Amino acid sequence: MAHIVPFRALRPTPEAANQVASVPYDVVNRKEAAELAFDNPLSFLHISRSEIDLPESVDPYSDAVYEAAATNFVKLRQDAPLVVEEEPSLYFYRLRMGSHEQIGVVGCYSIDDYDQDLIKKHERTRRDKEDDRTRHIVSLRAQTGPVFLTYRASSEIDDEAARVISTPPLFDLVAVDGVQHTIWRLDSEASTRLVQAFSKVPALYIADGHHRAASAARARQELREREADGADVAAYNTFLGVAFPGNQMQILPYNRIVKDLAGLSSKEFLARVGETFELNEGSSSPTRKGELAMFLDGTWHQLLPKSEVVVGGTSGLDVSVLQEKLLEPILGITDVRTDKRIGFVGGVRGAVELEKLVESGEAAVAFSMFPVTIEDLLSVSDANGIMPPKSTWFEPKLRDGLLIHEI
Repeated sequence: MAHIVPFRALRPTPEAANQVASVPYDVVNRKEAAELAFDNPLSFLHISRSEIDLPESVDPYSDAVYEAAATNFVKLRQDAPLVVEEEPSLYFYRLRMGSHEQIGVVGCYSIDDYDQDLIKKHERTRRDKEDDRTRHIVSLRAQTGPVFLTYRASSEIDDEAARVISTPPLFDLVAVDGVQHTIWRLDSEASTRLVQAFSKVPALYIADGHHRAASAARARQELREREADGADVAAYNTFLGVAFPGNQMQILPYNRIVKDLAGLSSKEFLARVGETFELNEGSSSPTRKGELAMFLDGTWHQLLPKSEVVVGGTSGLDVSVLQEKLLEPILGITDVRTDKRIGFVGGVRGAVELEKLVESGEAAVAFSMFPVTIEDLLSVSDANGIMPPKSTWFEPKLRDGLLIHEI
């Protein structure tokens, strides 16, 4: 059973929403964040990536970065301005990207459910990334980046969404990438109906944002220990999230590049690959599960595992096949989390970006993947499994700074 809690959001005024809203902190590097926030003092990137306002020599995990985030947060509250809702509410958040549309429910979700694996995961987290966002939450006393959740669709929730989105929204903006973000605030009666509807949802799943959820749990523990004087800690017990029905989710490929061929010539490399895969010239984009595409020396190759190949890993996912049968045994990449020779290209950048990276010499070989399906993700999570790193790229992305949960 899923628990969702209305909350008093801290948010920009509708007039300032477009300037405040920013991409999630973890989809851009420092340079990209600085370019996006340039000449826009209201961009939430000044809070989520506050190192952009400090000299490049400053370590992004130094005390100065979190102090700057807190200072910038106070300033934004005054300058935007940011306002606090008078009453706790839930929200509907609609994303439109071209012909694709999905509608999620914004609210606070239970950290107890997260700790007890009632909110299911499919990814391991890294301690350094947890440390970063935990410090960010504690420094701001706020959760600013929502966790991206999913669930098996509910007609009751869908019906409520259909009713609400026919009314005027709180926010309606189009981001620079062309994605439309529309948010509706629910009244108390509609919020109560949604709380009841979610109580019938058997499970929630983290689609994206494992580090945000883990950091919220750690921040709760830290604040509990710090304020062990009996203070009210109810606000710590939840994390900010947006839950979308699984049948509306869009997953794009998460492709791979490798910087070198581990000392092999192209001819030797192809011979090794051919021991495990059927090799043919093909297109840049696989058309079905089980098919991989590889770009080498200006040519796209279709890779299909030979019939006798046995794959372990996670439910026969293509990323597992690539890892177990090619990256590790042929190229010596045993841990994609730490190996500096491998890189990842997600989402809409597509095959053109892969070709560019190889032809420029930044990579020796690139792999284009067929996207993981939402059912793959749910099945792995239900089995308490772990998907390989960088398996899923969800698009479109939510925006930070529109709805904030203060703790």
